[in-house]
Amino acid sequence: SQMPHGHMPLPSFWKMVEDTLQQSGAQLQTFCQTFETVTPSPVTQPLNPAEERKVLSLVSKHGPDKLYQVTSNISGSKDLDLTLQRGQIVALLQSVDTKGNTNRWLVDAGGPRGFVPAGKLQPY
Repeated sequence: SQMPHGHMPLPSFWKMVEDTLQQSGAQLQTFCQTFETVTPSPVTQPLNPAEERKVLSLVSKHGPDKLYQVTSNISGSKDLDLTLQRGQIVALLQSVDTKGNTNRWLVDAGGPRGFVPAGKLQPY
């Protein structure tokens, strides 16, 4: 009863909550689109000798058309997620996760294998 909307009938309250959530979702989507267009596209990072050997190994195992470069640092948060640094090269194993989600790809990082967000990879 002390809440500002405590006097509202329940259907009106839920309608207000739904409208607020829709408005916030639209604002978030606009922000994400703006962020994607404003953020400069990543440049190919030079490789150190150890990374170069790993790339050659990945090419021999998976072929050059399967190689991708990490565009920004990835911090794995779920089981089987990889933590990778910007500029690392990985080989694509599957463009889908175990639940059919195409936003998470299974990759070989030259040793460890796991899932990474597809949006943080670009063809190498």
